[in-house]
Amino acid sequence: MRILVVEDDAQIGAAIRSRLSRLGHAVDLETDGAMADALLDTESFDLVVLDVMLPSMDGFTILRRMREAGGKTPVLLLTARSTIDDRVSGLGLGADDYLVKPFDYRELDARVQALLRRQSGHANDVVRVGTLVIDRSNRLAELDGKPLALSRQEFALLEILASRPQRIFSKDELLSQLFSFDKEPSTNAVEQYVTRVRKKLQGSSVEIRTARGMGYQIATL
Repeated sequence: MRILVVEDDAQIGAAIRSRLSRLGHAVDLETDGAMADALLDTESFDLVVLDVMLPSMDGFTILRRMREAGGKTPVLLLTARSTIDDRVSGLGLGADDYLVKPFDYRELDARVQALLRRQSGHANDVVRVGTLVIDRSNRLAELDGKPLALSRQEFALLEILASRPQRIFSKDELLSQLFSFDKEPSTNAVEQYVTRVRKKLQGSSVEIRTARGMGYQIATL
């Protein structure tokens, strides 16, 4: 999934980005509030991890502008402010969750996974498509009851497709969700990963179908 982290503390921002990237997400990091606000006007994300105290524009303002514009992207607020009034203010503006600094990164992982799970409409972290089972929390996949060996990007591709099996994802959508801004892959990279995953699904009842001129969809035979 594609996540935007807005955090002006370089150490915290880098740690969050590294941790979420290891989980297979495409993570972009922005340190300036106004720059993040402009980015949200032009790009789509599956989740925003948003610090409150930022240069140029604070997190509450960014959040308010997102919701006033009709944006429904889940937002996890990060802040050193721990008073009830601050938490209520953030939730009242449309935040989906609130994490007070300092925090345990394991709790951050759990809250991120919960918000992404809610966004995709799943009750838990296990996604099933036919004989394919994806455990998004533990980053494991099984096919026909056997472990399926996948690279981080292959797992991410399969997770995206399996989370909405009725939907056709365009190459551009997959490109934006699989890679962050500091990467510069072409849509050929998406084709390469689709080819690799298809080979690993061969012989099963699960396949990745090509909708000509539209994109890719996971389906059962």
